[in-house]
Amino acid sequence: MSDNPKRIVVKFGSGILTNPDRVSLDDAQFDALTSAISDLKRDGHEVIIVSSGAVAAGLMAFKLSARPTDTSDLQACAAVGQSRLMHFYQTLFREHQFHVAQLLLTNEDIYAENRRRNFENTLERLLRFDDVIPIINENDSVAIEELKFGDNDTLSARVAVIARADLLILLTSVDGIQTSSDNNEIIQDVHDIADVLCHVRDETGHFSVGGMQTKLKAVEISTTAGVETLIANGRRAEQLAELVAGHGICTRIYAKPRNITG
Repeated sequence: MSDNPKRIVVKFGSGILTNPDRVSLDDAQFDALTSAISDLKRDGHEVIIVSSGAVAAGLMAFKLSARPTDTSDLQACAAVGQSRLMHFYQTLFREHQFHVAQLLLTNEDIYAENRRRNFENTLERLLRFDDVIPIINENDSVAIEELKFGDNDTLSARVAVIARADLLILLTSVDGIQTSSDNNEIIQDVHDIADVLCHVRDETGHFSVGGMQTKLKAVEISTTAGVETLIANGRRAEQLAELVAGHGICTRIYAKPRNITG
């Protein structure tokens, strides 16, 4: 057991959950990520997952080769894909003796005071159980605005703030923020986001909504509220414990002092 158990929010982007060369969820990636999360749980940490991938899973069901642009088509993909996505998680986490709890959110669940309080109470209750892992996603099948403008980077930051998390880890398809020079070195430590904006290239994948600029906007939300935030490569799932311990390959953005009265 860890001597310093933490409450951690881990965001899985679509780019690390899908195969890069075809429309399908990446079985090996799900195995690696669920195993790494299970290790964190067994080490005494509280873990909340914010997972993308519902639309990508729906594309598989409808045998589509590209993300639709029509909102109704996206909603249909999300509605079918969300159940497929949760089935993946349920099956894999059961092998590690953990249960999963699905929470689907819209903007109103975050910003409306009563609904936010209900969400917070439900999340706190779930985290009391050592064998339960909450898995959160946007309710894309009904939230039109979220599908057009939303992203799970921002959602994960909001969740981390509401949950009063110690750490937010944004798992993406790169090792962190890279310098704009030819050697593309990873910027390991960031104390002020303004210092790294010049290095950001806002690229997204076939199934991704948010790029690095979107991630930095999310980082600003979390770090301003006192949550240390990491950007790391989700294809290196084996280093997740190292990241939590303060090591590993990543960009670590340090938090501002938390307002304990807020």
